[in-house]
Amino acid sequence: MNNELLAILEYIEQERGINRDLLVDAVESALLSASRKSIHPASNLDIKVDKQTGEIKAWAMLELVEKDPTEDQLLLGEAKAKMPEAKLGDIVRWEVTPKNFGRIAAQTAKQAIMQQLRKAEKAIVREEFQDKIGEIVNGIVRRFESGSIIVDLQKAEGILLPKDKISGEQYMAGDRINALLLRVESSGSGPSLILSRAHADFVKRLFEREVTEIHDGVVQIMGIAREPGSRTKIAVKSNDQRVDPIGACVGMRGMRVKNITNELGGERVDIIRYDDDIKTYASNALQPAKPKGIEVIEDKKVLNVHVTPEQSRLAFGKRAQNVRLCSKLINWTVNIITSEDEKEESFEEKKGKTITNLSEILHIEPIIAEKLVNNGFLSVEGLKEIDASELSAIPGMEENEVKIIEEALKEIKD
Repeated sequence: MNNELLAILEYIEQERGINRDLLVDAVESALLSASRKSIHPASNLDIKVDKQTGEIKAWAMLELVEKDPTEDQLLLGEAKAKMPEAKLGDIVRWEVTPKNFGRIAAQTAKQAIMQQLRKAEKAIVREEFQDKIGEIVNGIVRRFESGSIIVDLQKAEGILLPKDKISGEQYMAGDRINALLLRVESSGSGPSLILSRAHADFVKRLFEREVTEIHDGVVQIMGIAREPGSRTKIAVKSNDQRVDPIGACVGMRGMRVKNITNELGGERVDIIRYDDDIKTYASNALQPAKPKGIEVIEDKKVLNVHVTPEQSRLAFGKRAQNVRLCSKLINWTVNIITSEDEKEESFEEKKGKTITNLSEILHIEPIIAEKLVNNGFLSVEGLKEIDASELSAIPGMEENEVKIIEEALKEIKD
């Protein structure tokens, strides 16, 4: 065992760059844990591995007694054979290395070294890839495990879980694959690099890689909403008035966005112009629908978007995907209200609008316009057909008010 253990320690130290002291400590700890019962029942045990010879020995801390020793005690007479100066009540360090310890030690040491090796390899992987988290990495599909794709990234293996794959995509062993490095996991026995093609940042990194203006900071990505494999909405703005952000992302003959769409397996990508005004931004995000009007409820971050019945289908989109992605992109709740959904105006609401309209056209006080409306005079055209006597006959109408109305009508005629 001694020579075999030394050879293993030396090999791992030289080939894998793992410190021998670290390996020896791991072996000692594993031996202590695995062989407590087989070595000695004492509660205070110690195991040491000689770093030079590979020899393994075990000791127990025992109290010296005259008779009937417990598992943490030793007979004084037995101790004096090796320790003549020992006295009753002393705590001595007594070697308890069993005869068959070599077999136990060999198996346990191997397990401990392999475990330490895996930990060290994961530490190396973490150090190598920690700075690449959030970036796109490229590898080769090696195998498939329970629906997951194991990707060879040269210095380590990555895993693409089913939830992180784009729906409908198929790969074969040996295919090249791009994916976003989500995180590096140190625990567990499987691949420590967690990959994703379904994350919104995967699309973001593709645009940064494909569109020079985004990479250089001239065009800025302001938000992304994505349903992997189906559709993505990405909002962009330009920091240079001379550069059209949408045109930059689309590219000459649409090649830039086409390359991204191809990488995403045909996923539709809508490029939206960002705007600081939430109404304009929401209207852009709802494309291809064209809202008739947008009501903002600021404190609740709610938008009531009014559309015609013809635009309603476009606003909602297939399975309400368009409005759902719009809401996610702008981070506001979006309610689509069609004409049929709107309440019919009450008589008082209609009357109020007529009064306001008449007052603004004739430039008269609303109280005068109200007297006209209350007596059936609802439009300028109707007023032009009557004379002063009919206006004077209106209940509550003052003589000076009649003159005001006549002057207003005269100005319109002129």
